[in-house]
Amino acid sequence: MLVVSAIITGLGLGSMYGLLALGFHVTYAVSATVNFAQGSSMMLGAVFAYSFAVRLGWPVPLAAAMALALCALYGILVEFIAVRPFARRGSNAWLMATVALGIVVDNAVLFTFGKEPRGFNMPWATGSFTVFGIGISPLQLAIPAAGIALAAALHFYSRRTRGGKAMLAVVQNPDAARLMGINVPRVISGAFALSTVFAGAAGILIAPLFNVHSDMGTVFGLKAFAVAILGGITSAWGVMIAGVVFGVVEALITALLGSTYTQILSFALVIVVLAAMPNGLFGRAEVKKV
Repeated sequence: MLVVSAIITGLGLGSMYGLLALGFHVTYAVSATVNFAQGSSMMLGAVFAYSFAVRLGWPVPLAAAMALALCALYGILVEFIAVRPFARRGSNAWLMATVALGIVVDNAVLFTFGKEPRGFNMPWATGSFTVFGIGISPLQLAIPAAGIALAAALHFYSRRTRGGKAMLAVVQNPDAARLMGINVPRVISGAFALSTVFAGAAGILIAPLFNVHSDMGTVFGLKAFAVAILGGITSAWGVMIAGVVFGVVEALITALLGSTYTQILSFALVIVVLAAMPNGLFGRAEVKKV
C-alpha cells in the first residue's frame, strides 16, 4: 500500500515538474534560449490566484484565469527585458539576466505579499475517496489530468493552428520564416508567454498541497530544468514523461528511504542517466553542418 500511495503522489508531483519543463522546451525549441525565471513564474501563478480568490473573494476559475493571463504578461516581459537584448547581440548573458530577474521578482513578492506561507484551500480539492483501501485526493488526479491535457493542447496548437505552424517554422529556420512574412520576435515572445502560463498553471495546481510563499518556485524550477534535460529538451512529450518518472522516483525514495535521501538519490539518478544518454531519454543529437 505504501508503494502504491507513493506512486499516486509521484504522478501528481511529476506532472507538475512536466508542466514546468514544457515551458523550458517551448522557449528552447523556438529561440534556443530558456527562461531561468521559470520558478518565479510558478510562484506568481500561485500568488496571483491566492490573492484574487482569497483576498478579493473571486471565484476560483476566474482567479485562475486572471492569474494565468498575468503570468503570460510576465513571460513577455522576461523575453523583452532579459532575453531579447542579449540574444540579438549573440550573447549568452540572458542566462544570468533571467536568473537575476527571477530573484528580483521573488523578493518583490516577499515585500508585498509577505514572508509567511499561506494555505490555499480549494473547495473541490478538499476531502478524499478510497480506492482499494488507498485514500486519494481529487487534486492527485486533477494534476496529472491537467498536465496531460496541456501537453495535448500544445501538440494540437503547434500542429493545427496558424500560430503554431508559425512557431514550427521559426523552430526549423528563423531566416526562412522571416522571409515568409512571419514576425519572428513576436513568435518568440509568444513562446515565452506560453512557457510562463505552463509554470503558472503548475503553481495554481500545486498550491493547495504546498503553502503559497515567495520562494516556493525556486527548488521546483531547478528540478524542472533537470527534468527538461533528462527528457531531452527538444521533445515535448519527452520532458512530460521524464517529469512523471522523476516525480514517481522521488516519491518512492521519500516513502521507502526517507526525505533525507530524496535530493541526493534523485539528482544522482539524473547524473547517471545523462552520463549514459547525453541527449536525454528522448532527445536527439544536433546535426552539425560543415
